[in-house]
Amino acid sequence: MDYFALLLDSLCLLVGHGVTHMVFISRLTGKKLKTWYFAAYFLLLGMIQLISDRLALGGTLPVGAGVLALYGLSRYGMGNQRSVSWLAAVLSFYISQLSFGIVNSVEAALFPRFIGSPLFYPLFLAAQILFFALCAGCYYAVLKLLAWTEDSQTPYIGLLLFPGLFFFAAELYILETAYSFFAPVVSLEEVGRHSTLLLLQVMGLAALLCTLYAYRQLCWGFQAQVDLQSLAQAARAQKVYITEAQARYEQTKSFRHDIKNHLSVLDALLKNGKLEEGREYLKKLDAVSEALSFPHQTGNPVVDILLGEKLGLAKEITAEVSLVLPRPCGIDDFDLCVLFANALDNAIAACRANDGAKAIRIGGKRQGDFYTLTFENTCSNEPLPPAGTGLSNIKAVAEKYHGALMTEKTGRQFYLSVLLNISALQ
Repeated sequence: MDYFALLLDSLCLLVGHGVTHMVFISRLTGKKLKTWYFAAYFLLLGMIQLISDRLALGGTLPVGAGVLALYGLSRYGMGNQRSVSWLAAVLSFYISQLSFGIVNSVEAALFPRFIGSPLFYPLFLAAQILFFALCAGCYYAVLKLLAWTEDSQTPYIGLLLFPGLFFFAAELYILETAYSFFAPVVSLEEVGRHSTLLLLQVMGLAALLCTLYAYRQLCWGFQAQVDLQSLAQAARAQKVYITEAQARYEQTKSFRHDIKNHLSVLDALLKNGKLEEGREYLKKLDAVSEALSFPHQTGNPVVDILLGEKLGLAKEITAEVSLVLPRPCGIDDFDLCVLFANALDNAIAACRANDGAKAIRIGGKRQGDFYTLTFENTCSNEPLPPAGTGLSNIKAVAEKYHGALMTEKTGRQFYLSVLLNISALQ
């Protein structure tokens, strides 16, 4: 019995397949590894290898059984989606089989002449090390091109399964038909054939990476389209705020213009002793003034309407607004809408995700040529998610006015500060 070959085969099975497959799927899908994943997968691989040896099965059936075993662990153990589990299992085995095939091409062309030589075993060991290195490099390249989590935008992910299966089937065919036993002497024709197979396998790897790169670009385009639609919707909403603010301003201006006439009518009613009519007229004036007032007054009608609408829909959240914008402000109303709408949306979402107190505080302070807007809100104790479109929009507004954006999370409190340079805007 060749114990050296047996040892290398066992090492290849456990490390080349068992460990690398599980680590690859974990990194690819963003799921944490658990010890029992390895134990279950090693057991399944061992059973598949034992049955294939006892029944003298070909290489294709055991590989297919390994793909099914890896799919089952990904789908039912890690809880990944069906299409994601299939793709991850196929890619895992394809990369390991491809790396094995590339190394086999080199071995078939060079190693037969060393059979019986003391250099054979060191060369064979070097080939296994090359196999592991090639596997790791290919897995790394795929992870750089294709990695997702449950909240990632991965449209039509199942379509990647078909090119993956094609590459996988082609590689299995090459391994089954071209590599079985080494001949003691290899002719130049055989060397050329193995060199051609090596080139085909390298091209297959390049084709896979190009396919994954194209898919990544598709995902980015899809995400950019979603963000663009979100921005367009936000822009339409902000235009509504601006239009409503302008209408409120005109109504207030008209009411203030007519206030003298209303006071004259009220004075005449009181002088003529028509107290009841005077009270009714006063109630109507009060109703009109109430309709024109804002729950939060900052000195800017656009911001006042936005605060009233956003905070009015979140009645479960305690809101405190101590903010008076400088007049003239010099900041475009549209930019103010972008800043306040995104900050409030983020703050309200964070408050609703918190099981405890729900509070938002908004303030503003002028410091020389700078004006600082502060947003403070309660949040959950979980780590903050990556910065999204909302913070990016706020940052863009801050930079437009030569300012900066600063965020901080302390326990269950989140702080957002927006610094604006208003020296050139007065």
